[in-house]
Amino acid sequence: MKITEVRVYGKLLPMALSYNMSSAAVGEPDTTIVQLVTDTKHVGWGEICPTGPLPQSDHAGSIRADLVLLGPALVGLDPRRLGLVHDAMASAMDGGHGAKSAIDIACWDLTGKAYGERVCDLLGGARMDPVSTYHVVPIGTPEASARLAQELQDAGHTKLQLKAGGRHIDEDIAAIHAVIQTIRPNVDLFVDCNRGWTVSEAIQVSGACADLKLAIEQPCATYAECVTVRPHLRHPLLLDECAVDLATVATAIGTGMADGFGMKLTRVGGISAMRAIRDLCEATNTPTSCDDSWGGDIIAAACVHVGATLDPNLSRGAWISDPYQVDHYDEEHGPRIVNGTIAVPPGPGLGITIPNDYFGRPIANYS
Repeated sequence: MKITEVRVYGKLLPMALSYNMSSAAVGEPDTTIVQLVTDTKHVGWGEICPTGPLPQSDHAGSIRADLVLLGPALVGLDPRRLGLVHDAMASAMDGGHGAKSAIDIACWDLTGKAYGERVCDLLGGARMDPVSTYHVVPIGTPEASARLAQELQDAGHTKLQLKAGGRHIDEDIAAIHAVIQTIRPNVDLFVDCNRGWTVSEAIQVSGACADLKLAIEQPCATYAECVTVRPHLRHPLLLDECAVDLATVATAIGTGMADGFGMKLTRVGGISAMRAIRDLCEATNTPTSCDDSWGGDIIAAACVHVGATLDPNLSRGAWISDPYQVDHYDEEHGPRIVNGTIAVPPGPGLGITIPNDYFGRPIANYS
């Protein structure tokens, strides 16, 4: 099997619901899709969709520019030889993790199709199917947040992420106390600030909620600030935006700086990198999620396949943007949240079948 052509598509993803976080609301995501065409009947799909108001190293324009260098380097390679694919991408350019992640996902999709196996089975087998997920409670009034938390638990969700930050901490404290009153036994609550608190604010909020069962996710903007705040928190500390690669995760675990992670699959390098992080977290008994910022069915399927292979006792769930998306690329098997869980797509590779010409004409192609 050889790659004969690399096609790049762009698509705006209409939002079905608003999504408010500490710094702003998420706008209409602009996703980039990579299609790897081979000299067989199989094609592979990858996707990358960094979006939202948070600082990020990649955006749609930079990813598509990176693919100008990476695309030609893939032609003639066997996508099943992932080590050689990564070597070729490293030779073509430094950095470019977002674009490389999309290519990595497409190679895993092709590998599964070539061998007639699901990606999760190539990764060791599904230990959960369906896969647990967590649902976001966006920034809102204490009353609105508590009401939504109640509704989500009624719908079967056992993991809730309450957004915080970007407002006076008294409002965050009030929202936390209101939501915690609704939390049932065996339901986990994570308060995610998306870098929205200062060191002082994080310490104050944790102190004001010291008797409440919850974890605090990414309270401050930088890794250094999180190191400073760590010994003063009264709750477990989870890293998200600071957990940018395997080396950072290893350092955070080795120094006792983090109690868990909210990992973004395309931020760290795709399925291959997330597999390594999965194994490190399992070896050190450290909880993690496998999710992504946004994107459509391709990213969602990748997250669910990896999420299915996590140790169930350490899984923080797999987050996908299904509740906020209007459309599915695959109407039958596009990942959907049902009763707080997501079924693993059943077909080989990612298990996603995308109609011909669904994305229109490519914005670039390399052969």
